[in-house]
Amino acid sequence: MGMTRRFWISMLAGAALVTAIGPAAAQGRDVLVFAAASLKNAVDDIAGQWQRQTGKRVAVSYAASNNLIRQIEQGAPADIFMSADLDWMDYGQQKNLIKPETRVSLLGNHIVLIAPRDQTVSIKIEKGFDLAAALKGGRLAMGNVDAVPAGKYGKAALEKLGAWDNVKDHIAQAESVRAALLLVARGETPLGIVYQTDAASEPGVRIVGTFPDDSHPPIIYPVAITKDSNNAAAVEFLKYLRSPAARPAFERQGFTVLE
Repeated sequence: MGMTRRFWISMLAGAALVTAIGPAAAQGRDVLVFAAASLKNAVDDIAGQWQRQTGKRVAVSYAASNNLIRQIEQGAPADIFMSADLDWMDYGQQKNLIKPETRVSLLGNHIVLIAPRDQTVSIKIEKGFDLAAALKGGRLAMGNVDAVPAGKYGKAALEKLGAWDNVKDHIAQAESVRAALLLVARGETPLGIVYQTDAASEPGVRIVGTFPDDSHPPIIYPVAITKDSNNAAAVEFLKYLRSPAARPAFERQGFTVLE
């Protein structure tokens, strides 16, 4: 492992961004994956499963896709980038940060409106629905609507349904979709927009409604090997992510496997 790689893994671990699989993760030629925050539960399961089967380890940094690709652009030695939308993978490809021939559209998802588990609010998500009234003076938790994929999808849906103008001044913008999820789970906001998979992973919230798929661009999670990675184990792990062995872990969390 080169000095640059050790520096980045050390820095990420210090920032509590890395989930290490196994007691000696991030040593030797372990695979370093940068993955969208909404993938945490599924990818943790798959990485652990892969280690048990192969003896090879994976370290995963979870954050908003925009933050991850910027870190790769600044020199972070990730082997694999897993984005929550096409835009940030497109950015990585345009900036020559990934190997285009390895790029695959892996997963699909849905966005939902959530409330704290103990709340009884009922909302029908449709054209012209009054989301502002449902907030009752509170704020709507979302990922940053200009950068975080889930926030971008949510804003697009609200605009399409005619609800954005009445709530745009009452948004609690979070740095990732998981941060938005926590705002609702803790009762700090009465409602939030997250992925269906996030809602399924958090017992402190319940789904109030699902946004129509035609109200926003298709939610697609692409994955690719980074341009500077020469880690053979990363190629193997990418194949594993695409294999039937990984499918159950994705589907348990509510993802649609596109391949």
